[in-house]
Amino acid sequence: GPLSKRRLMDVRLGELPAWLATCDFSPQGLLGGVQKAWNSYYDKYINVKRGGPAGISMLLAGYCLLSYGWNYQHISK
Repeated sequence: GPLSKRRLMDVRLGELPAWLATCDFSPQGLLGGVQKAWNSYYDKYINVKRGGPAGISMLLAGYCLLSYGWNYQHISK
């Protein structure tokens, strides 16, 4: 398919600069990318028929690690 419609994992290393040139880096484009990533995560890990608490726990664990990293200087003193 066209280069602009490919996912990042489907782009070859030599095509990466051209693929990045087709990306929309405006605030609206970045917001659309974040929404697409969230919908993909939600559909894969949370909104499944036989799912469990794995998706939510992964999200909470990531938040805990990120929060700890932001507050590490304050906590270590």
